[in-house]
Amino acid sequence: MIYLDYQATTPLAPEAREEMLRWLGGPEGDGFGNPHSAHRLGRAAAAAVERARDRVAALFPAGGRVIFTGSATEAINLAMRGTRRKGAIAVSAIEHAAVLDTAQALGRAHILPVDAQGFVQSDTPLPSDSAMVCVMQVNNEIGAVQDSVHWAKRARAAGALFLSDAVQAAGKLPVAPADMIVVSAHKLYGPKGIGALWLADGVELDAQITGGGQEGGLRSGTLSPALCAGFGAAAKLALARQAEDAAHIAKLWARARALFADWQLNGPQDARWHGNLNIRRDGLDVARLMSDCRDIAFSAGSACASGSGRPSHVLRAIGLTDAQAKSSIRLGFGRYITMESLEAAAAAINDAASQQG
Repeated sequence: MIYLDYQATTPLAPEAREEMLRWLGGPEGDGFGNPHSAHRLGRAAAAAVERARDRVAALFPAGGRVIFTGSATEAINLAMRGTRRKGAIAVSAIEHAAVLDTAQALGRAHILPVDAQGFVQSDTPLPSDSAMVCVMQVNNEIGAVQDSVHWAKRARAAGALFLSDAVQAAGKLPVAPADMIVVSAHKLYGPKGIGALWLADGVELDAQITGGGQEGGLRSGTLSPALCAGFGAAAKLALARQAEDAAHIAKLWARARALFADWQLNGPQDARWHGNLNIRRDGLDVARLMSDCRDIAFSAGSACASGSGRPSHVLRAIGLTDAQAKSSIRLGFGRYITMESLEAAAAAINDAASQQG
């Protein structure tokens, strides 16, 4: 199997796996303590959690605090539902469903349109009743890198909080400042089942999960030291390897563009994360293509929406027709993809696409 779906999830880094093993515990081990217990085993687990928190915090701007959650989706819900500011939520048209659906569920969403490259134009007006602005740093479907610094300033000038979905950016690019930032471990070579919400100093939220009062009273529930440790190790490694990983991905991107030169590119050529290649061939039956290339893992859209049968809201927002959106595929590559495996996958995909005429 050649894995080309790095936007959906990344392979677990061996270093993160090794860090996790001690804290999985067992009948003969000592790493199974509850980090919220006062005895020695609990204190050791708590120390592992705090070490991981410090490592994850290094992804963000200086200051603030890190709240561990069960996922980025939970972190987004905590940020959006927990805000004490009253008013509407302005969200870009290409936000992840966790942001769009939550804003709509709260009944006060304003949608900010994007251009054909997937960018919210800098002069797009913010509705006067906006209490929060959400513009993701790197889009999960087309890789477009937004000007998060600009939108943080626009939100502040409007008296609104700025929430940044940095799930696809963290560990790959410097995370831009915001009032609240969301990340996920399994998008930066860490384990699934854990995310984090970073809160700038002075930002106050109301808890959405109550009970034991963990995570400073914002997120009750027993933390998993193993998941936290894996997240921390992956974050530390991502920062240490950021330049090396980026150089590797730049080479893969250049080669992939040549290998798929006769496909149409969705989204920007330059201002994007180059580990994301979203392309289309009009008239392509993507379901048949995926069946014919079953030994290659790639996507017809975001993993969260892949079973819906609906055209991608991101591709529709940048002006593609339903037919064009349904004839698009997303290839994601990163740290553990070799040039040889990329070339083999491209050959198989191009051959299968050509068989369709």
